[in-house]
Amino acid sequence: MPQREKPKSEIEIKLRITNLPEILRKIKNLRPIPRLRIREQNTLYDTPQSHLRRRKMLLRVRVETRANRGAERVILTAKAPPPRDQNTNRPRYKIRTEREQPVPQSSRQYAKGLVALGFRPTFRYDKFRTTFSLPALHLDLDETPAGTYLELEGNPNAIDSVAKSLGFTKKAYLRATYWDLYAAACRRRGTKPKNMVFTVK
Repeated sequence: MPQREKPKSEIEIKLRITNLPEILRKIKNLRPIPRLRIREQNTLYDTPQSHLRRRKMLLRVRVETRANRGAERVILTAKAPPPRDQNTNRPRYKIRTEREQPVPQSSRQYAKGLVALGFRPTFRYDKFRTTFSLPALHLDLDETPAGTYLELEGNPNAIDSVAKSLGFTKKAYLRATYWDLYAAACRRRGTKPKNMVFTVK
């Protein structure tokens, strides 16, 4: 049996990226530790009555695949709102209690298990993610069908410092989920939201 991960407090923001070469240059100037670019295929699950969404909770199965490698890594993630005082004291940041658990089963086998327990897939979203690590922060550059975003996760002081060095003010901070961003993009295009996945060519 894999060892269970302890729940942790996740503090993060997103930044909308409009000039990818420029932001990559600025990130490189910070001298972070880069990781390989991976493809993420995420599926959110909920009950037919949307009990998790109503409680602002999340249950997700993420499948990570590295470029030019067939092996996949499957991660089960559960998120919930933090204690009320913790969230209100940091209104600029998205704060969640998070538990992540890599699972040994394939993604198809695990999905069948969740359905057998009464959950249903509600939203699928894809992205290509490149992660950069700094001492008190990690940066996730996400290329999605709804645009490119940079997630900064760590303590608030580190988030503010790195965001400023990258040329962003606090007014640029986004707390939205990828569902929120995708739904907003669909409204701008006049289309109905479905799943945020890359079109197969």
